[in-house]
Amino acid sequence: MPVTEQVLAPRSQRLERDPRIGRALLVGLGALVVGAVIVLALLSPGPSLPTRAQDGLTLSISVLVESMPFVVLGVLLSIIVQVWVPPGVIERWMPRRAWARRMVLSLLGMLVPVCECGNVPFARGLMLRGFSVPETLTFLIAAPIVNPIVIITTHQAFGFDDGILIARLLGGFAVANLIGWLYSRHPDPDGLVTERFAASCAFAQEPSLRQDQGPWLADRGRRSLAQFVVELRAVMPALVIGSALAGAVQVLVPRDALLAIGSNPALSIVAMIALAMIVSICSNVDSFFALSFASTFTPGSIVAFLLVGPLVDVKMLALLRTTFRTKVLGGLVVIVVLFAVAVGSVVNLLA
Repeated sequence: MPVTEQVLAPRSQRLERDPRIGRALLVGLGALVVGAVIVLALLSPGPSLPTRAQDGLTLSISVLVESMPFVVLGVLLSIIVQVWVPPGVIERWMPRRAWARRMVLSLLGMLVPVCECGNVPFARGLMLRGFSVPETLTFLIAAPIVNPIVIITTHQAFGFDDGILIARLLGGFAVANLIGWLYSRHPDPDGLVTERFAASCAFAQEPSLRQDQGPWLADRGRRSLAQFVVELRAVMPALVIGSALAGAVQVLVPRDALLAIGSNPALSIVAMIALAMIVSICSNVDSFFALSFASTFTPGSIVAFLLVGPLVDVKMLALLRTTFRTKVLGGLVVIVVLFAVAVGSVVNLLA
């Protein structure tokens, strides 16, 4: 087959013929087996690892197990958006003005009850569908904070005490739209994504990919399976690496040093921001973790923790790197951290 025909061939057919998919499935199966062996080794009696190594391994596995269901759910939602929702349905409900589109997308997380890990494949699906990078970033930053499960758990943990819940919701909405606006001013927004993902977007926009290839249900079933494999291949290595980093950092960084400065209004914010980036807890349950620090840390530092953790912890950064360039991640960290410091300081003044 000529090269041009190979490029324009339906993506699902190319993927079905690609022998790398079989290898990827074998690698995934092998990873599951290795993970099961590690868990059994931790639970079974026998010679134990050094304490720090065992703690790091346990923490890494816990982060991975906690994140996995939401990643799979995010991939499934991404497939629904890309394959099963007809072209133009979502776009038809979007406002025409760019700022209004970003505001609507920043609230889309209320309809997507997954944590930050699952939002990454869903956001990839939005870009593959044709949404711009600034619009997708707006969704990606707001969704882990405004989704209904996070709202409920934050209320259960803190209620309306010290304005923590309100500050988290308004802060997440505001920083998402700020980031979307800033990156909309970028001279080349499409250059913010990796070359590999840009190529995937180009393939997804091919007219031949939007046409049914055979029976409607069978065609979409093949495309769904192919896309499921593609997305898992993209995000799973990053999730494993991010989980390992989160576990290692938690063991290596002395938590006592962070807790010793909890009563200082300024230093407590910095300490909780550092802790949020280290522990990499799912946004659906991070409120209960933060609640354990509420008696020793200031309300503003708790808000800063709840803002930074779902957006730029080490696990999330590893996942974002599958799609965005390193300079984008650096910009996100700077913006989110500075914004969290500002919001935390205001909460401390008002509390």
